Amino acid sequence: MIEVEYIDRDNYKDYIGKTVKVLGNGNVDLSELGLTKIPINFTEVGGYFYCAYNELTSLEGCPKEVGGDFYCYDNQLTSLKGAPRKVGRDFHCWKNQLSSLEGSPEKVGKNFDCSWNKLTTLKGAPKEVGRNFYCHNNPLKSTKGKPEYIGGRFEY
Repeated sequence: MIEVEYIDRDNYKDYIGKTVKVLGNGNVDLSELGLTKIPINFTEVGGYFYCAYNELTSLEGCPKEVGGDFYCYDNQLTSLKGAPRKVGRDFHCWKNQLSSLEGSPEKVGKNFDCSWNKLTTLKGAPKEVGRNFYCHNNPLKSTKGKPEYIGGRFEY
């Protein structure tokens, strides 16, 4: 395993195929690269993890824990399998092709936003969301499966 301070669009190619831990409050920015999969196997990221605006169909390779925000919005995801188990701040998976929240983090420290997907149920949602839970513009038939604890607003 390699330990680094950050990975961004300029240096990510140096780590393709490797297992990486991003130290301290270090961030990962893999946005807008046209990726269909995460090319690096992350163990954990202390800061934020940004893989939005790609063509991702899977979150395999994502870190198991993210200290800051996790952004995977505006991709082609049909599942959250491979998502971190714990996110310290916000988790944004809006504007994908999700039909289920299975694979969501168990705990999100602040906001969770799964708006603009194809969700008919909230089964698989995080158990705990520290602030707000947003799921606008989904064809929900029921709110069954919503988080056990939401510290702020629940909007759907």
